[in-house]
Amino acid sequence: MTPIPTATGRHRRLSAAWAVLALALTAACSNSSGSSGAQAEASPLTGDCAKYQAYAGHAGTKVTMYASILSPESDSLEKSWAEFSSCTGIKITYEGSNDFESQLPVRVAGGNAPDFAIIPQPGLLAQMVKSGKVVKPPAQTVANQDKWSPVWKTYGSVNGTFYAAPMSANMKSLVWYSPKAFKQAGYQVPKTWAEMMALSDRIAASGTTRPWCGGIGSGTATGWPATDWLEEVVLGSYGGEVYDQWVSHKVKFSDEKITTAMGTVAGWMQNPAWVNGGIGDVKSIATTTFQDAGAPILTGKCAMLQQASFYRAQWPKGTSIAPDGDIFAFHLPAVSPTVSSPVVGGGEFLAAFAGRPEVQAVQNYLSSSDWASSRVKVSSGWVSANQGVDKSLYTDPIDRISADALTDPAATFRFDASDLMPAAVGAGAEWKAFTAWFAEGQAIPKVAADIDAAWPQ
Repeated sequence: MTPIPTATGRHRRLSAAWAVLALALTAACSNSSGSSGAQAEASPLTGDCAKYQAYAGHAGTKVTMYASILSPESDSLEKSWAEFSSCTGIKITYEGSNDFESQLPVRVAGGNAPDFAIIPQPGLLAQMVKSGKVVKPPAQTVANQDKWSPVWKTYGSVNGTFYAAPMSANMKSLVWYSPKAFKQAGYQVPKTWAEMMALSDRIAASGTTRPWCGGIGSGTATGWPATDWLEEVVLGSYGGEVYDQWVSHKVKFSDEKITTAMGTVAGWMQNPAWVNGGIGDVKSIATTTFQDAGAPILTGKCAMLQQASFYRAQWPKGTSIAPDGDIFAFHLPAVSPTVSSPVVGGGEFLAAFAGRPEVQAVQNYLSSSDWASSRVKVSSGWVSANQGVDKSLYTDPIDRISADALTDPAATFRFDASDLMPAAVGAGAEWKAFTAWFAEGQAIPKVAADIDAAWPQ
């Protein structure tokens, strides 16, 4: 659906007297939410709604939200602001799309930008800021960043200027498996990369299942799960310094370190004896959606899936997710034992394309600890690095694993590399080249050269 256009710029001819009266009425109905300068105090909210007083005074308004988040995850997202919307009278119209990354620039360039976009790639955020259409956040949103580690503010900034508040954090360095199936077969959760490779050989030799399944299909974002696999291997092989140099292109994709890491990925996720359990051959990984990739674990056709913490939302309702349940996850081991607890993480950032009072009120709320706590409460599979969230709210064990890893001072943490790279690379050429790598068996040197060639000069 097309976002509902705003009323900004729409004018009516009024007599001078009526214009004065209209301005007076507007001032009387406004509030002082801290989002748009001096305004009259809003009518007090009562009962359970009293906690939203700072955002009141915009009843009957509407804002549009656009993102790549789809159902069922988007269902809990909308629940997280339902009470806020009901109490303040600000309607938030949400649209999720598999084509978000390609369509957002089109909409912005065409003058049809949403009020908000939830952007998971800092590289795409930089592209949008360059368009001149992103509106800087209000003072309260900026103040709310005190509850986040300072590094997160840098991810929401472009050239040192803050534009987009972080909303979520996720741990990508997880492997999903079935504890029940492992116990029945006598398998142990691997603690090292060597143990994981040996386990993969053992499972493949059993003849009853394949050790790995995977899918990189995601609409116009097809290919992104494969970029995660390379990021895990680069960080887990060489540590943070090489990873940072790779993100900035000081170390190119064609560098021996990166092509060696790609060879490690190929030996893992392109091994015909190991993949794609219950689905098909290696090429089927390119045509399988990431949402469907883990399903064969529940039918015993596949043993493991490397996916992020947010994959929890993809398991069918009623699935027991626990250390002794149908499904659980373990921390993906480092490729090299010299790298301390590598963690690749991601996140989402709220960028505004409008500065109306109701838009800024929503922006202030969605950047607060109160909203983050509400989001944690409505569903499992979502984690925030907002330090104002009480960790006891994480009742799901996967969420606790993720929250602990993301805040572990001994961990080697880095943000998703493709999300940090220029959008033309990380959300474009790399996805396309990695899809060809899996779908067509394209050679590693060709894949690397194609990505390097797309890097902005």
